[in-house]
Amino acid sequence: MIGTSRLCTLIGIALLPYFGSAQSKSTNPPNWYNLDYQADGVRGISTEKAYELLKGRKSTPVIVGVLDGGVDYKHEDLKDVMWTNKKEVAGDGKDNDGNGYIDDIHGWNFIGNATGENVQYDNLEVTRLIRLYEPKYISVLPSTPLTEEERREFVAYQKMISDYTSKLDQANFGNTNYVRLKEELDIIIKKIGKDPKDITKADLDSYTATSDRQKMALRMANRELANTPFDKFYKDLEDGVKYFSGQTKYHLNKAYDSRSIVGDNYENASERDYGNPDIKGPDADHGTHVAGIIGAKRDNGIGINGVADNVQIMGIRLVPDGDERDKDVANGIRYAVANGAKVINMSFGKGYVYNKETVDEAVKYAEENDVLLVHAAGNDSKDNDIVKNYPMKYFTDSLGAVLGEASNWITVGATSSGLDDDLLASFSNYGYKSVDVFAPGVKINSTMPESTYKEQDGTSMAAPVVAGLAALIRSYYPELSAKEVKSVILKSVTKVDDKVKIQVDGSTKKVYLDEISVTGGIVNAKRAVEEANNYIQTKK
Repeated sequence: MIGTSRLCTLIGIALLPYFGSAQSKSTNPPNWYNLDYQADGVRGISTEKAYELLKGRKSTPVIVGVLDGGVDYKHEDLKDVMWTNKKEVAGDGKDNDGNGYIDDIHGWNFIGNATGENVQYDNLEVTRLIRLYEPKYISVLPSTPLTEEERREFVAYQKMISDYTSKLDQANFGNTNYVRLKEELDIIIKKIGKDPKDITKADLDSYTATSDRQKMALRMANRELANTPFDKFYKDLEDGVKYFSGQTKYHLNKAYDSRSIVGDNYENASERDYGNPDIKGPDADHGTHVAGIIGAKRDNGIGINGVADNVQIMGIRLVPDGDERDKDVANGIRYAVANGAKVINMSFGKGYVYNKETVDEAVKYAEENDVLLVHAAGNDSKDNDIVKNYPMKYFTDSLGAVLGEASNWITVGATSSGLDDDLLASFSNYGYKSVDVFAPGVKINSTMPESTYKEQDGTSMAAPVVAGLAALIRSYYPELSAKEVKSVILKSVTKVDDKVKIQVDGSTKKVYLDEISVTGGIVNAKRAVEEANNYIQTKK
């Protein structure tokens, strides 16, 4: 699932912001993630310093597959960096290049059908698994005789039910309270008679509440206005309503199943030829933002500067509003590899898996073809060594035992621009073995559909920072393999000596980054270039 940076929950009169984070100083420049700590005072990745070292060095274009929810390929800051399949004739309804995909000009959409209809919403994987197992296990008692395999499935099913029930209760609670709060604020806004962007604290202070609910709404709004403009608070509220509505209507609704739209044989994991060429789809916010971080056209006087300066973005749509499906993930990886991608970004994840084997095989296919995979660690403030986040770099058997580890995989957690113990993004997952590095993921300004721009938070934003860096290295040092590029990035991180805060079982604990990641550091483009130079010299 393309997750949000934090869970939005109403507890009494307390409102926890759904988007955004107080960790990053509001005075930070919007491109802070590309800046340098020594020169600029923020823990960016020193992208601009890297390009100073690369002056005069030639680069070659690198294709980056963006496996996501859709990319606006017409965006003013992306249209010049989109991958174009030159062997395909746009709109002729033919598979000109014989790759199995008709009119795949800028990529492919695995969650649509040949008539152009697209999946927008889907369940969480836990919902789909309960729907699968419920007919078999809903009436099982502890005394019911089961085979060893059935017993394992039954235990897993019971855990799913517990997790699902908790999520559903939370979603129903959030949906009810967010809708009520928005209803009251809508009344207040109408009576004040101003656009939300013009409403001030003075307007709220002078308003006379007509009910206890309005009093509560005013208290919440006033509290948020201490750090956030009213229109931003209101937009967060709208996003909260949308999120919880989606949870109850689609994500956790066992009666909802949108897969029939695709029209594939879902149980046939080896099936490849389904979908359509619409890489934007009905909701391209997340994928467009990710694509911009990687490679928005640099130094064109428009919008933002992506990390990589000679990149071609291949859009591969496979993540709905809900959890992605393993078959689509595997096919997305295979499509990107087969069509020339050398880096793949995967800013999505989920807590349950349906067909891990087919994803593992696709990861091995990428590994065999020298393609680097970059994956977001997740936004649940959890330890990925304990709480699994799929897909993952570990290959496992049917019982979950680890059989090996992909050599072409980097898992990325998120940091803010903070210089103290708030450096680690409060939402970021971590893991001593499972999370490789950290990268900026708070208040990241990037491209949005219809040639707009917006700040967003998440490990979903941190991963494309690393994918962009990987593309940069592969562009200027094409002789390096995916495994070598991974080594360069991991060896060149900026180590952080200060402890950071993490959440463990509901309480705050302070740890060093090397206690919660493989490298104990934040990626650094300048140092990566230096390391790449050293690597090349060593190989000679």
